[in-house]
Amino acid sequence: MMQTLMNVLVAASVATAGPGVGQDLEKIVAGKGATAALARVTDGGKTWAGAAGVRDLRRAGRPAPNGYFRIGSVTKTFVATVVLQLVDEGKVRLDDPIADHLPGLVPGGEKITVRALLDHTSHLYDYMSEPGHSTNRWRGTARFRSYRPKDLLKVAFAKKLPDDGKWHYSNTNYVVLGLLVEKLTGRPYGKEVERRILRPLKLRHTLVPGNRAGVPSPHAKGYEPVDGELVDATRMNPSLDWAAGEMISTAADLDRFMAALLGGKLTSAESLRAMRTTVETGPGSATGWGCRRTSCRAARSGGTAAS
Repeated sequence: MMQTLMNVLVAASVATAGPGVGQDLEKIVAGKGATAALARVTDGGKTWAGAAGVRDLRRAGRPAPNGYFRIGSVTKTFVATVVLQLVDEGKVRLDDPIADHLPGLVPGGEKITVRALLDHTSHLYDYMSEPGHSTNRWRGTARFRSYRPKDLLKVAFAKKLPDDGKWHYSNTNYVVLGLLVEKLTGRPYGKEVERRILRPLKLRHTLVPGNRAGVPSPHAKGYEPVDGELVDATRMNPSLDWAAGEMISTAADLDRFMAALLGGKLTSAESLRAMRTTVETGPGSATGWGCRRTSCRAARSGGTAAS
């Protein structure tokens, strides 16, 4: 998988800062889990940020703690926030069937609610499970291909999950939610993220890249072994992820975003409680709407991001 040798960059905002975070980063790099790693930890009014490894295997250089990276599924946290803002505004209800707003788009959409899309209980097949449809796997020159949301849904709706009643994580849910945002607002979902979250919070280093393949500087490069050589895999068209994972940010911006979100500045108290209501997904882990509770019971953004 591409992520194995890529620069894994983690943004953290927790209640207590462990004294060995910097050493942990060095261990990740020394163990060849990544060529570079960065972390940011906020404890009350104090913040620590650091990085380990190399920015570029050929030119060397230390990675910047304030560097950009692809935030992957943390994009879902932004999308879920926008959806909940629309709920607060009365433009959609959590228990509305998605077919009420996007008629004919989702098979069985009359029985799939907005709530089920948010918490991954919709039972929609994950299009990223299909070969060639995950940015976490090497796709050669296909990584520069452009995709439309309906291209992704066509792949997803060609298959069905077994009717086992279990929770199933599916990126398809957030592609549908991105289209819901666009239907309700009349604007691209990324523009709504910018208007409702990025500009008000002054997240100047967070962007929705669309079809743009590059990552702004400074950033650490990620690599994939191809025919015995390491190829720079940082550049890729993220439209395959779209509203499920295309965004780019920095640890500082994510820290500010999560502080505002969990501090009740972006949604109503009722919506925030709903967002943090979790579905048990495994031992010591439960998932909310764009967030996750781990065994240490810390609510955090929805996953490790790779650039």
